[in-house]
Amino acid sequence: MRRGIAATALVAALGVTLAACGSGDSGSDNGGSKGSGELSGTVTWWDTSTVGSEDKVFKKIAEDFTKKHPKVTVKYVNVPFGEAQNKFKNAAQSGSGAPDVIRSEVAWTPEFADLGYLAPLEGTAALKDADDFLDQAAASTKYNGKTYAVPQVIDSMGIFYNKKIFKDAGVEVPKSIDELKTVSAKIKEKTGKTGLYLRGDDPYWFLSFLYGEGGDLVDAEKKTVTIDGEPGVKALKVVKDLVDSKTAITDATNGWDNMQAAFKDGKVAMMINGPWAVADTYAGKEFTDKANLGIAPVPAGSGGQGAPQGGHNLAVYAGSKNLDASYAFTEYMTSVETQTAIAKELSLLPTRESVYIKPDVATNEMISFFKPVVQKSVERPWIPEGGSLFEPVKVEYTKVLTGQTTPEAGAKAIGESYRKLLKDWK
Repeated sequence: MRRGIAATALVAALGVTLAACGSGDSGSDNGGSKGSGELSGTVTWWDTSTVGSEDKVFKKIAEDFTKKHPKVTVKYVNVPFGEAQNKFKNAAQSGSGAPDVIRSEVAWTPEFADLGYLAPLEGTAALKDADDFLDQAAASTKYNGKTYAVPQVIDSMGIFYNKKIFKDAGVEVPKSIDELKTVSAKIKEKTGKTGLYLRGDDPYWFLSFLYGEGGDLVDAEKKTVTIDGEPGVKALKVVKDLVDSKTAITDATNGWDNMQAAFKDGKVAMMINGPWAVADTYAGKEFTDKANLGIAPVPAGSGGQGAPQGGHNLAVYAGSKNLDASYAFTEYMTSVETQTAIAKELSLLPTRESVYIKPDVATNEMISFFKPVVQKSVERPWIPEGGSLFEPVKVEYTKVLTGQTTPEAGAKAIGESYRKLLKDWK
């Protein structure tokens, strides 16, 4: 699930890192193999999936771990996505209250690893059959030559559309920004409904437009800030024009709930979203007939079609008091069996190549659509500061959409923030 990117600031480097010495209090009972090889104790897992749809599935699957290991207790905790990044850092830094295992958004993993909060996984049960993982998915789990997480799901974004509204308006799915404006105008004329709900409170929803104009936040290889270049300015102009032209409606707060409600109730014909939204979208009155939901690539900008690579990893807290059980739990939650079950129930994309040939996965329409989208998605910079790149964008993106600043000034302000955050970058 990705309901929002957390607002974050870099945590000051610790004088002494919380290495895998186990000095922190993870809140778990002491456990382990007890010399006999049998796992025991408690594993606390922080899940960040959508409450009301995804969480029920993840909770049941997680707690079923005890069928394989009866002496292990799984403590499931759903932590709101927007709070989880800072909450974990605060707990890990204080050495009290951190979970044994956390569902980490892909950009958080290198940051947590850099701070010394994650246990390296080489040689542990967590990395069983590691060669089966998609290269794209595995990329975000590595930092400084070591592996600190296991990929659980991978995703990207597409445009969700209401097939009935499109039929009533006599329009086809837009393939470009210009077509998006034309199609939305006709939908308004024929049905009275708005074409697009553009989420305005979350910078992740801006990335498809930025990539579509040939831009990016940074060039990590060259250590250069690029968001304030011409493509970044143009992308901000594009999203502002979508609102000004009435192609889209937007918001400054509570964007996930507003967007989902408007689309599920048939008030808007389109929204940009990812596979994490499928289960919740099906719960809407417009989609009691699931066949009414269509998904297509995000309309292309002047630089082509672009969508971000996202997803979630499972990482083990370095200070866990029950490392062996935590490694085993991480392996279980990312296994072929578990990923197949999750894909079947939630249409989330697996990170193991072998799962895609399973009958329930190979015939899943949503997964079949998103897999090639993911394969062509734009990989984000796997740097410790990656998770902190979003807050400056969030501030200026919202201000641009609501007319509080210009695209030029917004891009400049983001660039200035990045150069303060990324020391010695151009």
